[in-house]
Amino acid sequence: MRNFTIGAPYSKSKVTAGSLDVHPTEKALVVHYEVEASILGEGGGHVLGERKEGQKIIRVKSLSPSTDVAALAKKVVEECKLIPSSRLPQVEHLLYYLQNRKSSPVEDKLEKKEKRTAKPRELTPFDGMELNEEAIITQVDDYIELLYEGIPEKIRGAALILQLARNPDNLEELLHNEATLGALARVLREDWKQSVELATIIIYVFFCFSSFSQFHGVVSSYKIGALCMSVVEHELKRHDVWCEELRKKSKSAPENGTLRRDQDKALKKYQGLLAKQEQLLRVSLYLLLNLAEDTRTELKMRNKNIVGLLVKVLERDDEELLVLVVSFLKKLSIFLENKNDMAEVDTVERLARLVPCEHEDLLNLTLRLLLNLSFDSGLRAKMVEVGLLPKLTALLGDENNRQVALRILYHISIDDRFKGMFVYTDCIPQLMQSLYEHSEQETEAELISILINLAANKKNAQLMCEGNGLKMLMKRALKMKDCLLMKMIRNISQHDGATKPLYIDYVGDLAAEIRAEEEEEWVLECLGTLANLTIPDLDWELVLKEYNLVPYLKDRLKPGSAEDDLILEVVIMIGTVSIDDACAAMLAKSGIIPALIELLNAQQEDDEFVCQIVYVFYQMVFHQATRDVIIKDTQAPAYLIDLMHDKNTEIRKVCDNTLDIIAEYDEEWGRKIQSEKFRFHNNQWLEMVESRQADESEPYLYENDNDTADLFYSADGITPAEGSVSPDFFNDLQQQNGDFYHTGDANDVFDQTSSSPGRPVTAYGFRPDEQPFYQYS
Repeated sequence: MRNFTIGAPYSKSKVTAGSLDVHPTEKALVVHYEVEASILGEGGGHVLGERKEGQKIIRVKSLSPSTDVAALAKKVVEECKLIPSSRLPQVEHLLYYLQNRKSSPVEDKLEKKEKRTAKPRELTPFDGMELNEEAIITQVDDYIELLYEGIPEKIRGAALILQLARNPDNLEELLHNEATLGALARVLREDWKQSVELATIIIYVFFCFSSFSQFHGVVSSYKIGALCMSVVEHELKRHDVWCEELRKKSKSAPENGTLRRDQDKALKKYQGLLAKQEQLLRVSLYLLLNLAEDTRTELKMRNKNIVGLLVKVLERDDEELLVLVVSFLKKLSIFLENKNDMAEVDTVERLARLVPCEHEDLLNLTLRLLLNLSFDSGLRAKMVEVGLLPKLTALLGDENNRQVALRILYHISIDDRFKGMFVYTDCIPQLMQSLYEHSEQETEAELISILINLAANKKNAQLMCEGNGLKMLMKRALKMKDCLLMKMIRNISQHDGATKPLYIDYVGDLAAEIRAEEEEEWVLECLGTLANLTIPDLDWELVLKEYNLVPYLKDRLKPGSAEDDLILEVVIMIGTVSIDDACAAMLAKSGIIPALIELLNAQQEDDEFVCQIVYVFYQMVFHQATRDVIIKDTQAPAYLIDLMHDKNTEIRKVCDNTLDIIAEYDEEWGRKIQSEKFRFHNNQWLEMVESRQADESEPYLYENDNDTADLFYSADGITPAEGSVSPDFFNDLQQQNGDFYHTGDANDVFDQTSSSPGRPVTAYGFRPDEQPFYQYS
């Protein structure tokens, strides 16, 4: 209650009596009044005014069953100027009521307060007190007075205010009483280190305010967030000290004896302190979590290392505290800076121990936090390193956590480093079983996404095809025309070994789907699967004739006739079937080569198109029937000469090998190719000479004449450029019926890792302009 100075210079005040009532818990009367204070100017005019409501408590401790109520009422009216004499009967009536009212437990406690010598029972925010809320509202000023006494009284006063604050309806009224929050903030700032219980209760009061966004400004104005950060940091350091002391006692204690008993006693004390500390941490972090709704406040917390503090709390075993901490980290993890902070303090390692756990909410929150972190490749690697892969696989059977586990596994499956590790878990069999169970339903996006990624690994693909795996996949894909399932089949088809021959039974089914009336996306996957089937002795001429594919392939070579991805697959398909000499001849007669040259002109900036078209030329110069068409009837050799010095290594490699074969077969083109190679390297040498001459600091161009020897080609025969086939390659070529056959391994022709013999490495699945397949929302 504020005090107004009556009669001050240039001031004027007016006191008006209000209602009169009994105190709910004490033997006292409560007088309500209103003070109107105003400041007058020198001329007597009104300058500033203020109106405040107040109350005065008149305690009548001497009131007893034998007291003369009438005399006491008269004395009260005489001594209290706020009660007019006309209200004497009302005062007498209220005193009579107090005389016959039963005393409450709280009233008895207040009366005996000065007589107590023992320490009072410590209250916590979770202790319920049998106290009427109206009594607390009336007594709030008295409770504030307790905050100016010793620690026990401060705890009691704060606990009483907390009981009021726990009811949201009372927060507005508490807010209007400025002294309440100011006193609580002052006590917290000064005494939080002296009593964990006192700090817990006061922070809990402010937590009640922080639960509502409109009160966040009030909480922040008292710097409670910064205080809570200090409290959490201090308590974590205290915990480290306790653990170190306990470790020392445990190390020095023998198997039995006094030291052993001391250690047991210290352990019990530690457990008691730990319980109180975790209660304080919980309420402090809850308050900070509420304040973190404002991103500016969250940034301030980050600057004070909130992530490091939260991750340290993950070492605790209290599940409710862990639920709070993981929720807080999950909220923070959506920002890049916070995610980077988590990567630096071993967050994943400490989360790994919580997967799995019996607390359902804690497990789900932990998985969702891991999902947020799994967008980072380094943290994905850490998840695999700490053994989360088999743990996540085990959760695929848990319906409550299946979706989150699938999404984390999907992120892990993106990385080529970890695809092979799925073989050593039960993941692929579980996923395949789930796929079969959805035979008549739409496949889960997460499920098929993982399988698509894992099928890019050879061992995984073999595991998927075990038994009737490929048969079931193909049957369902063709029946449902499921593009994603066919994408998975396409990935499996790219691997050499035991899986590729399994596709022979489905060549006709796939070829039948290559039709203009089908959806492009579906045709793309079917065509891509066929293009991967570099199977010896497969009669591609028969396949193309039976399903009339040549017109379709030729039409799709026209620039703009379809999406670039589909046109590229058509080029790759032509390169695959051109291994068959009869098929290559059929394609050459159909006019495919001019169409390829036209496409090469249109897509000359796309390295993938250029590389695959040049590879088709490479395949065709191996066959006599098509070699003459390439060399004499088209401008393909001229284009190959232009591409001989392309910046792309793979294009140069395929181009050089093709030109070497052309030069061996046709002397005229051989001279042109040799001349172009000489011209190119000579220009390089001249440019180097000019640059050396411009550098005055080097007087001599070379230290010896031998340094220039490798700048020129020998005039004797054709020496292939660096990176192409060696001269010995031609010694291994045997000509049969006009066709060249390489007597060595076909993979020796190119130094590459492609599963298709001789085919250049394709960018399928790795094109820089494509995002990883990630369809789920």
